[in-house]
Amino acid sequence: MEQIRGGVTAAKGFEAAGTAANIKYKDRMDMALIYSSAPCKVAGTFTTNVVKAAPVLWDQEIVKNSPYAQAVIVNAGIANACTGKQGMDYCRGEAQTASGLLNIPENSVLVGSTGVIGMQLPMERINEGIRKLAAAKDGSIEAGTTASRAIMTTDTVNKEIAVTMELEGKTVTIGGMSKGSGMIHPNMCTMLAYITTDAAISKELLQEALSKSIIDSYNMISVDGDTSTNDTCLALANGLAGNAEIKEKGEAYDKFCEALDFVNTYLARKMAGDGEGATALFETTVINAATKQEARILAKSVIGSSLCKAAIYGHDANFGRFLCALGYSGVQFDPEKVELFFESKAGRLLIYKDGAATDYSEEEATKILSEPEVTVLVDMKMGAETATAWGCDLTYDYVKINADYRS
Repeated sequence: MEQIRGGVTAAKGFEAAGTAANIKYKDRMDMALIYSSAPCKVAGTFTTNVVKAAPVLWDQEIVKNSPYAQAVIVNAGIANACTGKQGMDYCRGEAQTASGLLNIPENSVLVGSTGVIGMQLPMERINEGIRKLAAAKDGSIEAGTTASRAIMTTDTVNKEIAVTMELEGKTVTIGGMSKGSGMIHPNMCTMLAYITTDAAISKELLQEALSKSIIDSYNMISVDGDTSTNDTCLALANGLAGNAEIKEKGEAYDKFCEALDFVNTYLARKMAGDGEGATALFETTVINAATKQEARILAKSVIGSSLCKAAIYGHDANFGRFLCALGYSGVQFDPEKVELFFESKAGRLLIYKDGAATDYSEEEATKILSEPEVTVLVDMKMGAETATAWGCDLTYDYVKINADYRS
């Protein structure tokens, strides 16, 4: 596997575009298109929130019942959530407009929205945006980057990645883009992620690979503890790489899953590090846990703690907060056996061992915690399982951004 330049247009047959439709933002692009020249097998995973946005319900139906998908229309600024029947009608309207312009079936058009909850989409502007996107789409790397920028809300940077691998002598590419900065919590978050691949793979195995991949990627990130109404991750596979279709598990499937996991983990980390107001990516790795699930629970408890996040922001080696978060996670363990380390590019430091603080240097700890990527490593001394979760520090700007989100 090799990481290459690009995102959703890196794989054969995929085109993209971004445009400004003035949906909510007046100073930037706010609509994106992903299009495949060939019909795609499609898989999807969606928010666990009982309150689901109209685009989530629309996409769930497409993923479950449509024979294939061929395009995705995404808007930023308005979430089309808590919008009732009108919101669903607007999803259908988007699909109808795209269907006519792209000459593809209405039930092959997926839609996505992100932004303010409770507002109706301005459909005249949305439809004009779709017309612009259809006219502008192309398969260049730059077009994919443009699309990744057009779906941003409070994100400060666009997020995209592409990788290639060899499957039975054929070069297969997986590309992806995502957005996410706030209302992010494990079990999917205000994140939209779109994965494109030219691999030939059955719909059933594509869905299984995606569902498994999100467990240790998107489901292991948290910015603020809020699970969104809109989170969606879609994977489209058009088969144009020409590899023998992956219809059963084996070496080819394993290699595909490895590459998919890499793409999703990369995008997940980028979203966590770009949390609203964040100054640092906050990673927690739990090692030697009794079970994989306990390792996940422990790691997520630490990165989800407001007190731990504030300590990272303050570069404060207040190790008691991290132990506290481990202790209320619901996992039973012996605190006397746990070891806790701080790590970053500035070094690694043992902070807690044998039930008490070590004789560490506060100055050195502060230096380690002042890096833009910081890891809390927890050795449970209970088994052999490992898990990593990602979050960000909690800053004054998080409150400012969300206090003014609708204005």
